[in-house]
Amino acid sequence: MQPLGSPVSRGFLCAGRLCLCGADLRMNIAVALLSPPYSTLTYAAPPEFPEGLWKPGLRLLVPLGAAGAIRAGMVLPAGGEAPEGLKLRPALWPLEREPLCPAVWIEMVYALAERQMLAPGKIIGSVLPAAFRSAGGRLRRERAGSRPELLSSGEVARLAQSARAELAADWLAGNADWLAPHADAAASEQCVLLQDPPWPVRPAAVRQMEVLEYLYGHGAVSRRALLRALGAGSRTALDALAGRGLIAIRTRDEEEEPEPGEGLLPPPPPLFSLSPAQTEAAARCEALLDAGKPAAELVYGVTGSGKTALYFELAKRCLQRGRSVFILAPEVALALKLRRDAREMLGGSAAVFFFHGYQSPGHKERVFGELSRRSAPCVVVGTRSALFLPLTNVGLIVLDEEHDASFKQDEGLVYHAKEVAWFLAWRQKALLVLGSATPDVKTFHAAQEGRIGLLSLPSRVGGGTLPDIRLVNIRDALPEEALLAPESLKVLQSTVEAGEQAVVLLNRRGYAPLMYCLDCGKAVRCPNCDIALTYHKGLERMVCHYCGCSVPFPLPCPSCRGMHFLPMGQGTEKAEEWLASLLPDGCGVLRLDRDSTRCPGKMEAILEAFAAREAQVLVGTQMLSKGHHFPDVTLVALLDVDGALFSADFRAAERFAQLYTQVSGRAGRAGKQG
Repeated sequence: MQPLGSPVSRGFLCAGRLCLCGADLRMNIAVALLSPPYSTLTYAAPPEFPEGLWKPGLRLLVPLGAAGAIRAGMVLPAGGEAPEGLKLRPALWPLEREPLCPAVWIEMVYALAERQMLAPGKIIGSVLPAAFRSAGGRLRRERAGSRPELLSSGEVARLAQSARAELAADWLAGNADWLAPHADAAASEQCVLLQDPPWPVRPAAVRQMEVLEYLYGHGAVSRRALLRALGAGSRTALDALAGRGLIAIRTRDEEEEPEPGEGLLPPPPPLFSLSPAQTEAAARCEALLDAGKPAAELVYGVTGSGKTALYFELAKRCLQRGRSVFILAPEVALALKLRRDAREMLGGSAAVFFFHGYQSPGHKERVFGELSRRSAPCVVVGTRSALFLPLTNVGLIVLDEEHDASFKQDEGLVYHAKEVAWFLAWRQKALLVLGSATPDVKTFHAAQEGRIGLLSLPSRVGGGTLPDIRLVNIRDALPEEALLAPESLKVLQSTVEAGEQAVVLLNRRGYAPLMYCLDCGKAVRCPNCDIALTYHKGLERMVCHYCGCSVPFPLPCPSCRGMHFLPMGQGTEKAEEWLASLLPDGCGVLRLDRDSTRCPGKMEAILEAFAAREAQVLVGTQMLSKGHHFPDVTLVALLDVDGALFSADFRAAERFAQLYTQVSGRAGRAGKQG
């Protein structure tokens, strides 16, 4: 890979047609294209604008190739000199007056580009919200005594030199502005699934089922993207489903980030004085905040030891020093809890922004744009992608549940949030706090070796005690068709009868992980991956959890064409169904997994219902194992726990220990024995 400063990486031969008319004496600009081929090209600064405008992080429009194409790009540092005899094409127009992204953000892009061996434009194009990568939009020019003039990028490019200079003068004077891209209706309308399967759709309505299954698998998408994926013939089916209330079609202006209900989590406990261990940890971290150099600390505390209270105490002290804060969680459910905690513990003393990858494009653009213009300190709560927000003067970065594998992104742009967080802390001389009851082995080893600090919170706050843990051998005790051993089922029934709540964890979604053909003795396998397909009863399909391939069920056996199947094993769907049939009427059983939370707001609704005691049993996958605080939960049951030990992952034992320790910590958190 050529270094960025070399002529090859500057893309002199790609920026436009060659013209051997002598060297161009104007300032040169290095520009990273924000769409394929993501090249870093060099352009001449347009003579209509002052050279001081072209700062790194500023977005602009540039011409590309001989066909008159116009692309969006971002200014990078060090444009360099053009080779002798080469005249560069000038850039077209700036998209803003001040850089969208600060200098530290650009440095982070360079670090990721070097680490992943990618072009800077590819990194920027992967993390910027969609509207900021677009070359669309129009230039609006206010004219005295007449209607405003609107010019597209193509019309601006075709203006004569004198007309463009006059337009640039108006822009610099504030009489013209570049408007956001004007998307057509198909691109601006978002299609959102409103109902979980099974859907009340006739078997012959194949197109409608295709639309529902696409939204179920991909989440909210634009009408244009859906029609492009399924064909224009799906337009009628889409309108019919919207008319029946199974999906909603919302315009960008109608997109709103759903707020969790007031009962999403139990009311926060009354404010209390920090325990001696918390006080000591806060004092040590405060000294690091004032040291003026980067630092990292591992907060190693048992479940319920008050790590969250420590995070927000440090956030208060950081805000008092005029510096901003990142508080990140590995999953959206935990980030929702942290946002509620931020609002309760910080009150109205700080602006709190919420950001994660599943939010609508409009919300992401609003948050990104507002933070790019913000100079006052604030708090950003979110998941790993929030680290790419253009936040400056950061003093504290917190990664809660730092051991969680969700902090690593394996698809698209590959990165680990801990590495990005440490880079930002190092560049901004901030404090990085890693918190967990079950730290990553590498993090814990680094703390023991003295490479990072170690803060210990060894006991629960508020009088809570760690739960008793009992291992039940089900080799000979498990009756046919039962998911829990008799002893476990008896304890669960006693818990429900006592009016308390229970959490049942089975880290396998779907109804049954294997469908066994009784006629030929073979399991139905994925045609792509050759692994058993998982039966999803509500969806009425068999799905591969590796590649996403799905087939309808019932279906003839691919091997013998028989129709007699036996579902083997169990997933969360089956556990929910089985428990609901055995437990007393009225106790209620809820399920929390990726399948039950695909509709917008469904995760919040499930957690709210359980917190409000509308159900006494919550069944789910590892989504419910961390961070949640339900005072009435006194029992946690783990099903098929030893199955996790047979994974091909060399860290299977470590991940298994982290999972059962975390989920056991949901019990006995409010003075009751768990």
